[in-house]
Amino acid sequence: MRGIDLLGYTASAAVLLTFCMSTMIPLRILALGSNLLFMAYGFVDSLYPVFFLHALLFPVNALRLVQLQRLVSEMREPTREDLAVKSLLPYMTQRKFSAGETLVRKGDIADRLFYLMDGELEVVDLNRVLTAGAIVGEIGVFAPNQQRTATILCRTDCKVLELTESKAKQLYFQDRSFGFAVLQLIISRLLENNERLRSEKAPPLTALDIVPNTSTTVPLTDAASVSL
Repeated sequence: MRGIDLLGYTASAAVLLTFCMSTMIPLRILALGSNLLFMAYGFVDSLYPVFFLHALLFPVNALRLVQLQRLVSEMREPTREDLAVKSLLPYMTQRKFSAGETLVRKGDIADRLFYLMDGELEVVDLNRVLTAGAIVGEIGVFAPNQQRTATILCRTDCKVLELTESKAKQLYFQDRSFGFAVLQLIISRLLENNERLRSEKAPPLTALDIVPNTSTTVPLTDAASVSL
């Protein structure tokens, strides 16, 4: 067997192994290796379509690998309390809504979560206003019944980023650290909601002692979330 044939078989075996990977980071690393092997194979054997195809695929796989590694690295930070939205941006799609439009309706299927980039949202059932930096719908996506528990309207023209349920769950299962970060986020939101309910039901004097945040507006840096 010629050396060039052996190189071609090795490159093909690397591609076959990528289909056997159960997580994305090893898959991307193996894909990069297969790209290099096919580039060498195509160049040496003058198979230029093969060479140029994998020359284009190499930076694509490298970019995705960097994005995944950055995401996993940020999720592993021990002091992290909130889900790093910036690390999820490569997997999110931007949408625009006009003032008065309904973002989600109570009882609908929770098939995606949202990050508010610009504008104001109103949670009708809670009489609450959300501003830029708010995360909406992450609990509904992972809830057993996947139903929205409140209606959200756009008070102004809004620009949001959305992450579909399938992508969110794919990221969840790809890395246990990411899944743990999502679990922490949901638990922290539920604790915040419970604390807010307890504060609202407490006597006036007790409420003053606790000094709850009674503002209906969520600051930009809070990246607050609604359990929808």
